[in-house]
Amino acid sequence: MNNALTAAAAGFGTGLSLIVAIGAQNAFVLRQGVRRHAVLAVVGICALSDAVLIALGVAGVGAVVVAWPDAVRAVGIVGGVFLLCYGALAARRVLRPGTGGLSTDGEAAGSIRRAVLTCLAMTWLNPHVYLDTVFLVGSLAADRGPLRWTFGLGAALASLCWFAALGLGARLLGRVLARPAAWRVLDGLVAVTMLGLGTMLLIGT
Repeated sequence: MNNALTAAAAGFGTGLSLIVAIGAQNAFVLRQGVRRHAVLAVVGICALSDAVLIALGVAGVGAVVVAWPDAVRAVGIVGGVFLLCYGALAARRVLRPGTGGLSTDGEAAGSIRRAVLTCLAMTWLNPHVYLDTVFLVGSLAADRGPLRWTFGLGAALASLCWFAALGLGARLLGRVLARPAAWRVLDGLVAVTMLGLGTMLLIGT
């Protein structure tokens, strides 16, 4: 029992250390949380996607994907272009204040669908997600032997806790980010992060 708890705790700590970082996905979840728009859907997609990828890593799919470098390169190019485009949109909001405020009044009917599709693309087109979950978590879980699935469960739980805290806790920042200047700062950070990640992905592929 103690060994299982230790493996689960190690997985939780590993998973948390990998996802608690400034990145495109976290920035998107934070933005949706502050806007109080499609939060549960976005949190659910992020957590479930991580759980699926972690399961693939624990099952040993990482070793198969490594043997197919062209697939990783293709995902890197597509993901890099996507991040650059989304970063450009965030930069546009910084340069044009008032085009993207905190108020969700007058949202288009398809806005939830767009949020879901953006979240799916942000998750599944980001090679770093595969590196962290499939490769790194998978390899660390393999060292746990029979307890590898317990380790993976801990990592998946860390993902769920983080995204839930980020998405739902972002509401506490609503008053602060209601100020146009604060919102522009947030969008500026999002733009810099996404443009930087996108550039690095394209350079590295």
